[in-house]
Amino acid sequence: MTDTKEASTLAGLSLKTILVTMIGILLFGIYIAVLMYGENSLTVLKQLKEKKQTLLLEGRTLKKDNQVLQKEFFELKQLGPNI
Repeated sequence: MTDTKEASTLAGLSLKTILVTMIGILLFGIYIAVLMYGENSLTVLKQLKEKKQTLLLEGRTLKKDNQVLQKEFFELKQLGPNI
């Protein structure tokens, strides 16, 4: 009888406990992988932050270009014939 009990335990833990623990670790690993590389992951967040910075810089550049073009437009409009 003691041989059967010893065979069904490993390091003082039952086989059921070991299986439940292994499944829990596996599920936790899958969860972490989804957080790191999934659709709503940290890598996507980083890419979106970089894209935001790029778009903000492009917006500033376009505003400056718009100012220059508006100034040129109004200068040309003043040179036109007065009706």
